[in-house]
Amino acid sequence: MRADYYRADSENGDHIEDPSEDALFMLFDDLNGSDNTFVVIRPDQDDPAWSASVTYLGKGGYEVVRRDTTRHEHEVVTGTSIGRIALDLTIWMAARVFPERAAPAER
Repeated sequence: MRADYYRADSENGDHIEDPSEDALFMLFDDLNGSDNTFVVIRPDQDDPAWSASVTYLGKGGYEVVRRDTTRHEHEVVTGTSIGRIALDLTIWMAARVFPERAAPAER
């Protein structure tokens, strides 16, 4: 079964369909410097137009990469608060285009 909107996959094989902010927090909290260094979040579709990733940098630091080809966005930032990273990504993903979801004016 496919996710309705997006999926999160970590390097160690953890997978969550349509993760909540809390679920993202837990995935980020599990990151480490040896065998689980990143999480990728993207629509559950072929050739997705956007994606985000969070990579553990060590010593409590994280790199966040956001890409959206439809908006010509590519942003790379670093942070130390996984709570803030999870919140920011949840807000950012809510503004993405999902072809199967009606546009805000059509709801």
